[in-house]
This record gives sequence, C-alpha cells and structure tokens, in this order.
Amino acid sequence: MSKTREKTRYSDEELKEFEAIIDEKLTKANKQLKFYLTQLEEMADNPDAKVKGLDDGVGSLESDRITSMAARQQNLIQHLENAKIRIKNKVYGVCRETGKLISKERLRAVPHATLSIEAKQKQ
Repeated sequence: MSKTREKTRYSDEELKEFEAIIDEKLTKANKQLKFYLTQLEEMADNPDAKVKGLDDGVGSLESDRITSMAARQQNLIQHLENAKIRIKNKVYGVCRETGKLISKERLRAVPHATLSIEAKQKQ
C-alpha cells in the first residue's frame, strides 16, 4: 500500500489542539454575551436613566444594537459547541461539501468552520 494516502481525519493530538482553541473562544464568547445581557438588563431596569443628550429613539437604537450583538454571540457559542461535538465524534475538520480535511490555518482562524476555502468559494 502507498503511504501517500490522503488523511481523512485529524489525529487525536491535533483534535486536542483544536479543542483548546475552541475552549478559549467559548470562554471569551460567553464573557462577551454576559456583558451584553447585563447591559440590556440595566437598560430595562432603568428606563428613566437616560444618557445625557440621548432621546428615546437613540436609546431604542442602542438597545437594538446590543440585542443584535448578543444574538450573534449566542450563535457563535452554538457553532463552537457544535464543533466540540464534532471533535468528540472525531469528524472535526472534515469539509461537509468535499469530504476533505479543512486546512489547519482555516480552522485556527475559524475553529467552527465546516467548509473548506474551496467549498466556501463555490457557494
């Protein structure tokens, strides 16, 4: 048999490295989400405490902006948790379109990626 066979999955050691990256990103994302939720809670608890010079429209706009950022963080957290499940199932880093391994560089930059650059560009 030829030893030039293409790898079909990352090794357990490599998966541990990616898991550490994901855990770090999860910690940061959860911290950021908590910050946004605290801001929204404070705005809701204190509707009369307007920032000097801000009217209701701007306050509402700010509330919408924070709500949107919180939703994005929740979405990121879900993607990162799904990536951890893929690690546990040893299918992490496999492109869902091509079935080939996603490059380590891409996974380090976007650890929850499920598409290789090649597949992403075809979309």
